[in-house]
Amino acid sequence: MYHFVYADEEGNGYIDEDYFALGRLGNHFVEPVAEELIPLPEGVSLTMIPDRSAIAMNSQGEFVRYDKKVWVMGALLPQGYTRTLLPAFVNDTKAKMLPLFGYTAVCAKDGELYVAAVATDEDYKWNPEFYHTDDLAQKVAALKKKFPHNRIVEQLGHCALTYGCFTAQNIFYHRWEGGIPVSPSCNAQCLGCISLQPSECCPSPQQRLSFVPTVTEIVELAAYHLSDGEDAIISFGQGCEGDPSLQADLVSQAIKKIRQKTTNGTINMNTNAGYTIGIEKLVQAGIDSLRVSLNSATEEIYNAYYRPKNYHLADVRRSLKLAAQHGVYTYLNLLMLPGVNDCESEIESLLTLVTENDVKAIQIRNLNIDPELMTEILHHCNSEALGVPQFLEILTQELPQVAIGNYTKPLK
Repeated sequence: MYHFVYADEEGNGYIDEDYFALGRLGNHFVEPVAEELIPLPEGVSLTMIPDRSAIAMNSQGEFVRYDKKVWVMGALLPQGYTRTLLPAFVNDTKAKMLPLFGYTAVCAKDGELYVAAVATDEDYKWNPEFYHTDDLAQKVAALKKKFPHNRIVEQLGHCALTYGCFTAQNIFYHRWEGGIPVSPSCNAQCLGCISLQPSECCPSPQQRLSFVPTVTEIVELAAYHLSDGEDAIISFGQGCEGDPSLQADLVSQAIKKIRQKTTNGTINMNTNAGYTIGIEKLVQAGIDSLRVSLNSATEEIYNAYYRPKNYHLADVRRSLKLAAQHGVYTYLNLLMLPGVNDCESEIESLLTLVTENDVKAIQIRNLNIDPELMTEILHHCNSEALGVPQFLEILTQELPQVAIGNYTKPLK
């Protein structure tokens, strides 16, 4: 049995051993079990969730509102960990939406804190200790001096120093996966978009790119990073932009010119892949990998979250198949929410999509959103949720040829 934890308004955490912890799986409150929990990993951040009523289990085994006026405690996981349960709370006062983070349940046992998560990948490159170093600002200034007229460098400098974006920082560290934003527009209106939200909703944690770069700006920065950067990857499609495939003509020209300068490194795009005409141009230009974002392989749940403007999930499937047929390495960037993706019907749909379109890898990402925004989507899940550990086990058993993890890897 795991005990209930909470926070006060000053950020102090407490354990109440008279109550037991619960987690949330979709719209249901559940008791966490051992395989869903781990001790707090390095890099985790504890967070306070305001203006909600915590749900706990009393000594009689009843699920009740915690009767003290406290703040719900949650956790934000470092990369490499997949969330198994949401925090157990209700928004009964209709408080304003929470910022877009991946809220995770927290509990305690024998005085030690646990989070509802499992480790799903290992890659030291994403350890926070390698970022935000004392010389980062100096490195940003140096690259701005090297490319004084490159607006992408200016944008990434802001992302690196203000937003703490790791892929932006990697450009200045001249290593690993570096982001190159190219598109201020998008063909979807995602509920959890981190760069553009309506004013009445939760605040976006990033400001979207306001310009379309030139081929020259893209090529000089990408060739610099790929030519001799350590395990270098450039990725179009960052948190500070829309969908980069909408700039397929521009990016295709850039890819061809980049490859005239260097054959080193991996050229990747993070995209919703709904614009199949654009994906075809990128494939023909010689892109190495595509990481295709989706939250579900079923039309109703996909549309409820992505709210596509002028494409359908069938277009995403066509893009995946087209890319695979031309030797492009394809990832799914699966936006995971406990109680949705681990439903039996969702698992079956996902397995079909992966096998029919020769997907090579699934990256599991914790969906950053206020669970309250997902209420409508959860109504579409008409089958039992099996739990995240069983979901991961099924993927491993049914897709032995598919890599399951959390990161984009260099292909060259």
